[in-house]
Amino acid sequence: MNKFWNWVKNEEGRTLYLDGAIAEETWFGDEVTPKQFKAELISGSGDITVWINSPGGCVFAASQIYNMLMDYKGKVTVKIDGIAASAASVIAMAGGEVLMSPVSMIMVHNVRPDRAFSTAGI
Repeated sequence: MNKFWNWVKNEEGRTLYLDGAIAEETWFGDEVTPKQFKAELISGSGDITVWINSPGGCVFAASQIYNMLMDYKGKVTVKIDGIAASAASVIAMAGGEVLMSPVSMIMVHNVRPDRAFSTAGI
């Protein structure tokens, strides 16, 4: 099974590492599911630090992870040590505190509401 996340327990609480593409292979498949991620999230308690170094990926997976982290009872701190682009930037916004290295990057798509649902030219 290929998961795009990794939990590590430490003295300060738990750390979630998101390295690489978000849901590169599957998110809704039989092996890697939102249910599995949530089970791992709520299997512990206390504060969570989320380290992100990801070019992005599946926005649907990122949206669910964002919602799960926002609903989590403990404090969520996000640390961007490389890049949080596209879908990964969605997850980054779930932190009560978001910290970035001076040499890290965040990329958010420029969504224009006037064109988001345009049917012009179809």
